[in-house]
Amino acid sequence: MKKFFVLMLGAMIALSATAQRQYTLPQLLDSARQHNFAIRSARHDIEAAELQRKEAFTKYFPNVSGNLLWFNANKGLVETSLDLTEKIPPQITATLSQVLPAEMMATLTNPITFSMMKNGTIASLMAVQPVFAGGQIINGNKLAKLGEDVSRLQLRLSENEVEKTAEQYYWQMVTMQEKVKTIDAVEALLNDIHKDVDVAVRAGLAMRNDLLQVELRQNEVASQRLKLMNGLSLVRMVLSQHCGLRDTTFLISYEPEATLPLAVKQDHQLALANTTEYKLLGKQVEATELQRKMTFGQNLPTVAVGAGYNYHNLLDRNQNFAMVFATVSVPISDWWGGSHAVKRKKIEVQKAQEQLVENGELLKIRMQSAWNGVEESYNQLQLAQRGIEQAEENLRLNRDYYRAGLSRMADLLEAQLLYQQTLDRRTDAFAEYQNKLLEYRQAIGQ
Repeated sequence: MKKFFVLMLGAMIALSATAQRQYTLPQLLDSARQHNFAIRSARHDIEAAELQRKEAFTKYFPNVSGNLLWFNANKGLVETSLDLTEKIPPQITATLSQVLPAEMMATLTNPITFSMMKNGTIASLMAVQPVFAGGQIINGNKLAKLGEDVSRLQLRLSENEVEKTAEQYYWQMVTMQEKVKTIDAVEALLNDIHKDVDVAVRAGLAMRNDLLQVELRQNEVASQRLKLMNGLSLVRMVLSQHCGLRDTTFLISYEPEATLPLAVKQDHQLALANTTEYKLLGKQVEATELQRKMTFGQNLPTVAVGAGYNYHNLLDRNQNFAMVFATVSVPISDWWGGSHAVKRKKIEVQKAQEQLVENGELLKIRMQSAWNGVEESYNQLQLAQRGIEQAEENLRLNRDYYRAGLSRMADLLEAQLLYQQTLDRRTDAFAEYQNKLLEYRQAIGQ
């Protein structure tokens, strides 16, 4: 008895684990956002942009630097000689020669050599605060902040692309699962037909050829099932890799909708400003304008103030002192080439503005094209739905006609094939409509 309960518990756990391997579309999209490589790479770009913005902000603060120099030369850095005979008048020299001893007088008449600073230490600590840099620091910080905004928009683009791909794989898998259900229904139908024909053949009311035709169709459906299951397995593997799932044995949780209304068309002119692509184009215009200002600022004077503390022992004495200073740098020779650089940046600004207008029109064309796809796919879905009703009735009539001996088996199997095709066509049309809806939502920035 105990062993029985253990086996039952293991079976319940296995069934529970199997039930857990079902994913809805929101779950797949959330997993893709968390684990997809493209999104993780875009998040790293945001982190790098944030660090670059923080780095640019440090330019507002003083630049502090320390220097230390120790040296020991093979001779003094300052060497000179002093000839006293050139400085003392001849009359005084003659008088000294009579008073001083000859040895001392010889010393005075020979040149004296001096050597200083053969070794020493120099140290300094300086702080320089930029006061005016032609707007380069301010515009550089704005450009860094703009780069962070652009990286976030790039993340949104990556998320859109990843979500679009994941949802396309999702509907592809839904389509295949629905086609498996269709094959289940077709196989059940063919089994019923096979039983009816087998009874009729045994009773001598039908030819054996009719039975062979049914069996051939059953083989065709079995072959279709094999191909479909292989395709389903491959799509499941691709979806698992795209969403970062750990297994490839999951199923899609999907509830078919009885009625599906047509989506509402949006105002494309108003929706244009909400699209990520249009926002990126606007950021490009801002970036080129800031780059123009920075190029112009490079040709302006720069002003800075500073303070420092210095130490040295070059004269064999410890000397230290503090000082304050101001610097002004004027790029005189760069004005000629800088003026051409500023004009070139103005052209780039104009080019970015024109590109904003041009690509904005293209984005509205894409919106209209996506909406046309929504309408076309919806009409195809409605036609496919009506086709199912017609195919069901056609199949019912042909089955009744065959039972009454008024039609051939080939007509019945053709009606069955038409019914299967209409079911698959409706499944494909539904998935296509969902994909077109996704394209339209992304085109209008939703």
